Amino acid sequence: MSETIVLYFGDIFGKPGRRAVAAALPNLIAEHSPDFIIGNVENLAGGRGVNKKTYNEMVALGFHGFTSGNHIWDNKDVLAIMESDSRLLRPANYPSALDFPCPGKGVGLLHSRDKSLLLINLMGRVFMDSIDCPFMAVDKILRENKADAPILVDMHADATSEKAAMGWFLDGKVTAVVGSHSHVQTADERLLPGGTAYITDVGLTGSFDSCIGLVKDEIIRKFLTKRPQHYQVATGNLGVCCVIIRIGRNNKATSIERLRFPVKFEGFSIDKDQE
Repeated sequence: MSETIVLYFGDIFGKPGRRAVAAALPNLIAEHSPDFIIGNVENLAGGRGVNKKTYNEMVALGFHGFTSGNHIWDNKDVLAIMESDSRLLRPANYPSALDFPCPGKGVGLLHSRDKSLLLINLMGRVFMDSIDCPFMAVDKILRENKADAPILVDMHADATSEKAAMGWFLDGKVTAVVGSHSHVQTADERLLPGGTAYITDVGLTGSFDSCIGLVKDEIIRKFLTKRPQHYQVATGNLGVCCVIIRIGRNNKATSIERLRFPVKFEGFSIDKDQE
C-alpha cells in the first residue's frame, strides 16, 4: 500500500485563522498531496467554539476531520453539527453519565479515496477541567478498535509534561500524537522509538502578532491591572502552523515535518462580530 500523508493544522483561530488556511491550502496540497486534512477548530468562530457558518467554510475547503478541546461547548450550534456530522470530534474523555450522555463522539474513522484514518481527540487535566482520565480513555478506545488504519491522536492539553507523557504512553500504539491548546508551536517534532510521530504543540493558525490569537495590548493590560478586560481577535500578520505526517507500512510514521509561515493579505479586516 502506498504511503498515507496527513496535513494537520493547529488551533485555527477565528476569521484570521480561516482566511490564512484558505490562502495557504492550495500550495500545501500542491506540494504535499495530503490524503487527509485535519484541523483543530475549537477556536474557529471568533476564538470561541465552532458554529455552522464557520464549520461549513472548512468543509468546503476540503477538510476530512476536525478535533476540538475545552471550548467545544462555547457555541450552541455545535450540538446540531454533532447530530448530523460525525467528522467533528469532542474530547473522548468528557464524562458521559447514564442520565446525561455527552453529545458527539471522541473518535471517528475517516475515509479518503481508498484510505482510512482513525482520529482520536483527548483533553488533558493539568490546569484544566477535572474530567475523565485521557490515558484510560484512549487505552479503552485502542482495545476496542478493530480498524486496520493509521491512528492520529490530538492531545489538547495545557501542561507540556502531560502531552509528552501521552506521547510516550502511546508510542508504538498509534501513528501520531499531536499537541494543541497552547497556541505556541514547539520545535520538538520527532519520531519516537516505536514509530509514533510526536510534537508537543503544533501552534496557532491565525494572527502571529497576538497573544495566542487575541489583541496583544488588551492581554498586556490584563496582566498589568488584573482587572476584567474585553478581548478581541487579533488580525495582524496572519500565518499558518501545521505539520505534515507521512505514514508507511504497518501504520507507522516515517516522518513529521513542522511548518510555520506567514500569509499576506492586503486590507484585511474582520466583521463586528469577530466571527
